[in-house]
Formats: sequence, C-alpha cells, structure tokens
Amino acid sequence: MEGHVSPGEYKDVILFLATAGVIVPLFRRWRISPILGFLGAGVVLGPFGLGALSATYGWLSYVTIDNPDELAQLAEFGVVFLLFMIGLELSWERLRLMRNWVFGLGALQVALCLGAIAAAAMLLGQPPAAAAAIGAALALSSTAVVMQILTEHKRQHSTAGRATFSVLLFQDLAVAPILVTLVILGRGTDGETFSPRLLLAFAPAALGVLLLVVFGRLLLRPMLKSVARAKSEEMFMAACLLVVIGAGLVSALTGLSMALGAFIAGLLLAETEYRHEVEVTIEPFKGLLLGLFFLSVGIGLDLSLLAAQPAQILGMAMGLILLNASVVFALGRLFRLPWRSAAEAALLLAGSGEFAYVILTSAMGEGIVPRAVGQTVLVASTISMMSIPLLAALGLKLGGRKTAGQGIAPEPPQLGEEPETPRVLVVGYGRVGKLVGDMLGRHDIPWVAAERDPRLVEAGRHAGGAIFFGDASRAEFLKRCGLETAPALVVTMDAPEGVEAIVATAREARPDLIIVARARDARQAQRLYELGATDAVPETVEASLQLSEAVLVEIGVPMGLIIASIHERRDEFRKALNRPEALGGRSRRYRRATES
Repeated sequence: MEGHVSPGEYKDVILFLATAGVIVPLFRRWRISPILGFLGAGVVLGPFGLGALSATYGWLSYVTIDNPDELAQLAEFGVVFLLFMIGLELSWERLRLMRNWVFGLGALQVALCLGAIAAAAMLLGQPPAAAAAIGAALALSSTAVVMQILTEHKRQHSTAGRATFSVLLFQDLAVAPILVTLVILGRGTDGETFSPRLLLAFAPAALGVLLLVVFGRLLLRPMLKSVARAKSEEMFMAACLLVVIGAGLVSALTGLSMALGAFIAGLLLAETEYRHEVEVTIEPFKGLLLGLFFLSVGIGLDLSLLAAQPAQILGMAMGLILLNASVVFALGRLFRLPWRSAAEAALLLAGSGEFAYVILTSAMGEGIVPRAVGQTVLVASTISMMSIPLLAALGLKLGGRKTAGQGIAPEPPQLGEEPETPRVLVVGYGRVGKLVGDMLGRHDIPWVAAERDPRLVEAGRHAGGAIFFGDASRAEFLKRCGLETAPALVVTMDAPEGVEAIVATAREARPDLIIVARARDARQAQRLYELGATDAVPETVEASLQLSEAVLVEIGVPMGLIIASIHERRDEFRKALNRPEALGGRSRRYRRATES
C-alpha cells in the first residue's frame, strides 16, 4: 500500500496543520484572535493569493491549497461545533430567563440592521430578494471573534458583555430561519414566492426540530450513561462526536442548517450531568474545525476585487460598521444601558460575522444574489470582521475594565445569568463525598460535586445534588465546574493516584485555593502535602482515633479528657508531617470548641 501513497494528496491537510501550529500560539501571544490569522492565512494560501503567482513562480504551488472545495465541506463542521458549544453553555431554562433581552434587544437589532442594509442595497440597484439576502448576511456579527475577545478580557459578565451575548444569541438563532427563507425565495422566482405551497417548506423544518427535541430528551442521557459505564475515554469521545454530527445531519435532512441541529443537541445536553465532560471533550474539535472554517473563508475571497475597486469595497465596509454601531448604540440606550456600555456593545457588534459567508454562499447558490455582487460583499464583510479587534480595543477604553456596579449588573436574572455564587467543589461522590456534601448543606454552604461513576452521579442527581460526570484530573474540567471561584476543594476519592493528580492539577490552577484531600495513610498524606494540599486526612489515623474515642467513652473516661487527648494526638501527627501552619489554625479551632 505504501507505493500508492502520494504525499501531494495530504498537502492541504499539512498546510492547515502547519498554519494552526504557527498562528494560534503567535496570535495568542499578541493577544489577537487567531481567527483573524486563519482568515489572513486563507487569503495567502488560496488561489487568489500565492496561487495566482504559482503560474509564474512554480515553487509556490507547494505552499498553495489545491482543493479548496473539499476543504470547505469539512470546514462547515466548524460552525456546527461552535453552535453546539453555545447550546451547551445555555439551557432551556436560561433561554427562558433571557427571553426579554434575546428576543427584545436581539430581535430589534437584527430587524433594524437587516432592513437598513437591505434598503441601502435597493438604493444601489439590487432587487428586493437580493437586497434582503445581503441585509440578512451583514446584519449578523461574529460570535466566534466577539465572544473570544470578551472572554480574554474578562468582560463577559459586564453590562456590555451580557447585552452583547444576548444579541449574538438571537443572531445565532436567526440563522436557520434565514437560510430556510433563502431556499423559499430561490424556489419562488416564478412569482410564487409566498404561495401556500411554498410555505409548506417550513413543515419539514418544524418536524425536524420536534424530532430532535423529543428523541434527544429520550435517548441522549441513556446513551451517554451507557458509554460512561464503559469507562473508555475513546468511546465517550466517539459518542460526543456522534451526537454533534448526527443531530446536524438530522437537521439538514429536514431542510434546516446542521448548525441549528447541533445547537438543539447542545441545549438538551446542557441539562444533563454529562455537560462539562462533553464540553471538555468537544472543545479541541471545535477550535480546530472553526479554524479550518475561517481558513476556507479566506481561501474563497478574491482580494483582487479590493485592488480593482478599493473605494467601493472600503466604503461598503466603513458604511456597514457605522450603520451597525449606530443601530446597536441607539437600541442599547433604548434598553437603558449606560452610554459607555451601549458604546462598547455597539463597537463589538459593528463588524460582520462568520454567517455572512454561509448566507451569501447559499444566496448565490440559489441564484438570489449575483455571484459578482456576492463576492464583492464578502470582501467588504471580511474587512469589517478583521477590524473587530481594533473596534473592541476602543470599546474597552470607552466601557472601562471594571465589571461591577454598571447598569444592569445587579439584575442578572433578566439577562439569564446563573447566580455567580462560589461553590465548594467536592471531587468524588461515594460514601465519603456524600457525607461531605450533606455536612456542607447542613451549614447552608453551596457545593458542586464531580464523579466518574455514572451510577453515583445518577443517584446523586435524583437526590437533588449538583453532581457532574467527568474526569477531575483535567484542569479544564475543574474550571468548568467552578474551580476559579470555589472557596475550597475537597477530594474524597479512595484511589491514591487519582487524588494526587487532582491535588496537583488544582494547586497549579489555583495557588490560593484551600484543598482538603483524603489520604489512605500517613505516607500518602505526606505526598499530598508536598503536592500542595492545605490539609490531608489519612483514613488509618482518623479511624484509629475514632475507635479510641468510642472505647474510652464506653469505659467511662470523661469526654473533655478524651477530646483533648484526641486533638493532642492529631497535633503530634501533623508535627511529624512538618505541617506547623496547619497545626496552629487547627489548635485555635479546637480551643474555641472545647472552651465553649
């Protein structure tokens, strides 16, 4: 078989992986969205970049993408995985809580921007259908670029950040209806655009959404539970990919976009105990495929149009930015946002987004938008997208970097934000973990637990606990469970290697975190202290002390003497482990308890 392998067949894949390996670390170091780097790399590696020069300089063909169409087919999964992750971060309940902002501010933004851009396109000579398609494409902002900027600058919980997210969410929800409408417009070129027969095209779409919701609720949790019991990371990963791609294909077969099907699947999984583990599993695929998507967008852009008509294209990009920013700013003030927050949100949402490529490609394929016009609009759209980091930097200066005390921040339920109450993180929900959770609950201390055994997870959730399935030795999983705000971490597992891995991971992620870990014996307790545990409780020592306490009580020794001797023995044990700092605090607590 080796004789049939041609290295040239893998050139496009190698170029993409090399691009990802160079661009992502480089752009992150510069604090610039890597998506913009993928767009630029696509332009350079595409047929309108180095490919146009390869006829003159033959050696350039070795660094040029040869099969952009095949790459684009795979790249479409980038948007599918993006919307799946957005769905995972939400839930049906959060959507309900956000309805006033999502379907108020977001709907008005899409409607007004779409109408204004469509009107401008009609004034420039485009027919109504083409103008509507262009307006729909350019009214949507970039979820991928904007959300990454908000996250990097820790602005997602600010007033402007939450308002921006609400608008982006409605835009994502609007993509599928827009694409269905384009199909109807394409079929209705003979004058039957809005006839009842053509409107029936929505029936399969509605049926597809119903099937996804019903079967998703019935099948997703049992399927993931069955796979989780196998305790195979590879099988769990395969199941996650099956959910994303399968939901997308079902959605596509009923006339909707694959992205909407994946979004619904994410919403359904957001309510399950497997949510965080699925997030951690899918995240690398999303990042890689989304990078491939933007690379393919850059490949398809004919920047020779910019050289041929610079004034027209740059003027279109500037006009788009000004129009979108003006509409969002006015709506923000209408919804009682402080002017600084409204200005920040307006600048973040001023540029075009990734769905412009999807919508315009569909419109050109249906014959609604002439290909020459569509390509020109795409170039202007991409230029506006590339300007988002600069606009965001200006918005951050206007909005300020403080996230508290602004506008709607005291009313998070209106924006669908879950309460930001720090919760103690309990890893392991067996007998010991369950008792720890019960004691925390008795003192009204919020907590969340992580467990690898799906049976324990299911039993805990049926009892009303916040238990999630997942591998807590991974830093990303711990962060999604709230490690960054947790006041303490309690590790109750009985596997020594697992406990040590979790303690080491958590200490590296949070140097200031209180970590209390269960140890098998004194030797392991010493290792846990060396790894950064604040306190380690060895089973053998504690069991012997409790047995001693029981027998001393039964034979009539006074309780005060028993407590004092047990505390003294604990102190001696900690001295032997060279933990004087833990000893001092513990002794003070014991004195207060015994004196009272």
